[in-house]
Amino acid sequence: MFIFYDLTFLVIAIIYFPVYLCRGKFHRGFLQRFGFLPEKPELGRPIWVHAVSVGEAMAVKSLVEELRGAYPGKRFVISTVTPTGNKIAKGIAKEGDLVTYLPLDFSLIVRHVLDKINPGLFVIAETEIWPNLIYALYKKNIPIIVVNARISDVSFWGYLSVKFLISGLLNKISLFCVQAERDRQRFVSLGVKDERVKVTGNMKFDAAGLLVSERNHTDYRTKLGLGSEEKLFICGSTHPGEEEIILNAYKSLCGEFPQLKLLIAPRHPIRAKEVEKIVANHGFRPLRISHLTGQTGKQANRQTVFILDTIGQLTSYYGACDIAFVGGSLIKKGGHNILEPAARALPIIFGPHMFNFRDISEMFLKNEAAILARNQEELKSGVKHLLDEPARAQKLGNSARELIARSRGATRANIDCIKSIYGGA
Repeated sequence: MFIFYDLTFLVIAIIYFPVYLCRGKFHRGFLQRFGFLPEKPELGRPIWVHAVSVGEAMAVKSLVEELRGAYPGKRFVISTVTPTGNKIAKGIAKEGDLVTYLPLDFSLIVRHVLDKINPGLFVIAETEIWPNLIYALYKKNIPIIVVNARISDVSFWGYLSVKFLISGLLNKISLFCVQAERDRQRFVSLGVKDERVKVTGNMKFDAAGLLVSERNHTDYRTKLGLGSEEKLFICGSTHPGEEEIILNAYKSLCGEFPQLKLLIAPRHPIRAKEVEKIVANHGFRPLRISHLTGQTGKQANRQTVFILDTIGQLTSYYGACDIAFVGGSLIKKGGHNILEPAARALPIIFGPHMFNFRDISEMFLKNEAAILARNQEELKSGVKHLLDEPARAQKLGNSARELIARSRGATRANIDCIKSIYGGA
């Protein structure tokens, strides 16, 4: 089976190679995925924590800190797949740790890397199924624990169709710490033994709780040149097809609310040039955040729409924000994390396609901590409603932050589960 998997993986990799080249996916650390590790310190038998990208890396920050307390003599290996995730991982690592990229799931590469690192425990954030890696860890008797595990609707039906192939593999994982009861039921439906699945909650609530919850208007509002009466509407993590909807709604609002300013933060900053053209085509003047000079943003005028084209600053700009829309939700992308603006006590709007954050979005709507906008007209009316009724906007934001406070604790629960498997090490 694994020889067939290796051959299939190789064929797909060869076919996809030109796509990677065209999209600029090859980066400085990409050779690490072939097993060429950076020069590493003496690791002993480290705890290896894998977080695919930014969201997962931020979610495991508290987990790694708690693990350091539980296992003070241990070094850590923190791996990611994306360069942005790698950047976050470097901020989590301490002297003596190793930050690297996850090896490609070829059996020879995986075995080579495991021989070099020799971890005592492997922790995966959320749900990534790498057959060769899981099998190699299992053969070496290295416990595998998946934290913050979930299965999306699409993934569930895909896995279910090959249940006969993956149920045995999934049971080589020591423990799944899942976000919600729905996820527990799905793992069991795929053949995972009931005792290997525990509902511990979503660590992203813990990560959001660490954010500065007081609004820090001053520095970022000054950078944008915003006056005390102006309101900032941030549309974060947007995708192609959403900017047009947002700009049409914003154009309709400008006549009634001339004090309203818009900042668009595309999910992928590499799209900044594309978004500039869309903004210009709607009659506005695009201004990239990276092009702001000085501290005051005097280049802005009434027709300016700001474009956040830098990585890692969206959370900070939420501190200067009055209303937040979370993208990937007006089109069928599955939405993005609404907890960062919620931690800032912001009134939040999102679209109908939040299937990647189904439990969180349903929780927020049930607790009147967010607004659902199904289309352009509802987005416009939602923003108008919040501007017309500032007390309602404040109540919505406070409810969001209170919901985060009530939902924390997954990290501690996951630590207890890890201790039950890994022991005192």
